[in-house]
This record gives sequence, C-alpha cells and structure tokens, in this order.
Amino acid sequence: MIRARVLDAPLDVAEHERAVGAAEAGAVVSFSGVVRNHDHGRGVLSLSYEGHPSAGETLREVAEEIAARPGVRGVVVSHRVGDLAIGDPALVAAVAAEHRKEAFEACADLVDAVKARLPIWKHQFFDDGTDEWVNCP
Repeated sequence: MIRARVLDAPLDVAEHERAVGAAEAGAVVSFSGVVRNHDHGRGVLSLSYEGHPSAGETLREVAEEIAARPGVRGVVVSHRVGDLAIGDPALVAAVAAEHRKEAFEACADLVDAVKARLPIWKHQFFDDGTDEWVNCP
C-alpha cells in the first residue's frame, strides 16, 4: 500500500494508521507534524501552506522510495495546504513494516525527505503583526 496526497482538508493520524496496516506487518509507526504557537522565539497565530503543482508527484516519489525498502509493507503520507490553526496537523505519515526498527527508521526518513524535497511554502503570521514565508526547498 502506497498513498501520498497533498490536500486542503483536515488530516487524521488514525486514518493513516488504518490505511497502512498489512497482515505481514508487525509494526505501524506514525508521525503527525502539527502547527505550533511559536517559531524562533516569536509567537505564531496561524499559517498557510501553498504547494507547487508538482507537490503531489514529489510526495508520491518520496513515498515510493521508502516503500521500496526491505521489510516495509506500506506507506501513507499526506501534507496539508491552505489555512491552518495552531494544533492542526500539517504533515501526517504512517509506515507499516515487518519489524519495529524498520518502521521507525522508515517513518523518520520519510518525514525528513518530505521536509527536504516537497515544494510547499509556509506563510507564518506572528502575534506582533508581521509575517514571513519559509520552507521553500
């Protein structure tokens, strides 16, 4: 099972875990990257993500690379675009593997690769009235 989506809708960690499950898998590891209320000492009120048209294809490529690893049985990953509030999940990933070590390593590498390669830009709005664009690979 491989699923990779960029969408403008709330993300659900439990749904990702259910989707990635496989009878051959002895472990499912998930990650939820949520919007926090601060960044580098500044208060964050909200943020918005904008994605390049190639973001979905890039996310799929990353998921396929992770899914090709020995022992990995499924990868489901989604990144949100649009307006998000504090506490909203922005990136959700789940990996099923035959053993826990493979699942933990694959999920960590999946998240790192998404953060490094996905063409999605974050527009943060701060409590001092300023804003900034960040995270463009």
